[in-house]
Amino acid sequence: MILFHAVFTVAQTEIKRMKRFFGFVLKEFRHIFRDPRTLAILFGLPMVMIILFGYVVSNDIKDIRLAVVDPSRDAVTRQITDKILSSGYFISAGYLEQEKDIEQAFQGDRARLVLLFGSDFEEKLMREKKADVRLVVDAADANSAQLAVNYAEGIIRSWLREQAGEVKLPVQIEAIPRMMYNQELRGVYMFVPGLMALILMLISALMTSVTITREKEFGTMEPLLASPLKPREIIMGKVTPYVFLSFINAITIITLGILVFGVPLRGSVILLLAESMLYITLALSLGVFISSLARSQQIAMVISMVGLMLPTILLSGFIFPIDNMPEILQAFSTIMPARWFIVIVKNIMLKGTGLAFVWKETLILLAMTLFFIIAAVRKFKTRLE
Repeated sequence: MILFHAVFTVAQTEIKRMKRFFGFVLKEFRHIFRDPRTLAILFGLPMVMIILFGYVVSNDIKDIRLAVVDPSRDAVTRQITDKILSSGYFISAGYLEQEKDIEQAFQGDRARLVLLFGSDFEEKLMREKKADVRLVVDAADANSAQLAVNYAEGIIRSWLREQAGEVKLPVQIEAIPRMMYNQELRGVYMFVPGLMALILMLISALMTSVTITREKEFGTMEPLLASPLKPREIIMGKVTPYVFLSFINAITIITLGILVFGVPLRGSVILLLAESMLYITLALSLGVFISSLARSQQIAMVISMVGLMLPTILLSGFIFPIDNMPEILQAFSTIMPARWFIVIVKNIMLKGTGLAFVWKETLILLAMTLFFIIAAVRKFKTRLE
């Protein structure tokens, strides 16, 4: 009877504690949904970023203005010109009378690329099996200039192969590239995994650090500590809403990537969502750790933006290839959580691989998560004492 009474008392205590905790979590949800600025950051920022990167910030080429210098204007040069213009990457900027007009066309932004045929092009091609065609490009934007040249060269080579027919040289070796997992070389295939890493890190870490720091800055942390809630329950109560909302953001980004931009999801949806939850937990633990270091919301925002956002963009492989970086930056990139998460997302979405192929990156994220959870809790308790 005494044992039963003791168990019943402990159960009642736990139920009351859980009610207090869930009441605290519900209060945090209400506070978030009453603040339009927080809602704008949580839901507006991810939508704006994925639309901007999907439609505006892209390394794909489209509607490159192509001008032509064609002294002979024979059937072959017209076929090549039509082949390039019908590819969907170029639009016609008309004909130029002579080569010296190219500079003026570039200066007036009339054209970005000029196709320059040699004189008597068809006759030389039939008689000598060789004719001159040059590509002159406005390289003020070096990246798009190189892409435009590569696309045009590829189209011309494709036309030449079509015209070759059954005529073969005695010995012929031809390298035929095959672009697996991204046959059209679409930039959005790279941006969606990178945006997931950037948005989830920014939203989770930034909002968590600012929220907890705001309690300390406004002096409302002391009443919370005086309440029956324990410090770890206060942290969990502050973090729980952002776990849920960040997970909704992850689902939104994946859905937009698939439905709007056509990014495939060849692997397991459950595995992708589980990895996303792990990354969100890591980002939230980072946010709690930052809040234990910062004394004001402004400092928390600066640490989050400079310490997390910029390295995530620059050193994670999101925009710039890691292999092209100096060795010291490559080494530094290994401590960036976004680097490993991007690898995981690309493997699951684009390659259709399972946990057997991303277990190493998963363990790295898990180790980082445990480290920052322990560091955040210890640092938070130290600041409260």
